[in-house]
Amino acid sequence: MRHLSLYLLSFMFVVAGVFHFATPGYYLKVMPPYLPVPHILNWIAGAAEITLGLLLLPVATRTYGAWGLIALLIAVFPANIYMYQARHTVFANYKDWALLLRLPVQGLMIWWVYQYV
Repeated sequence: MRHLSLYLLSFMFVVAGVFHFATPGYYLKVMPPYLPVPHILNWIAGAAEITLGLLLLPVATRTYGAWGLIALLIAVFPANIYMYQARHTVFANYKDWALLLRLPVQGLMIWWVYQYV
């Protein structure tokens, strides 16, 4: 089960990273407006998700990948806060509870990644 969980985690991050390039509009929308150069930050986040997700797979790089993903999840947490704060304007099409749920889910993701440190 531990291997299946690892492969699923890696797959999720790699796919999310690819989507940063395939559908940048969504990711640009969730970035807080105070962040500079959002297009470049989107590319960096996408490349980091792909790279770190793949680094989870080999035993030799797993710890680096896990710590990198934990740092990334912490770094992008302000986007989740922004989504909730802008729930009545930019994200009016989303349910309030779904945007609020994203906040603790980020902690669960960090816990999941930490299992592979």
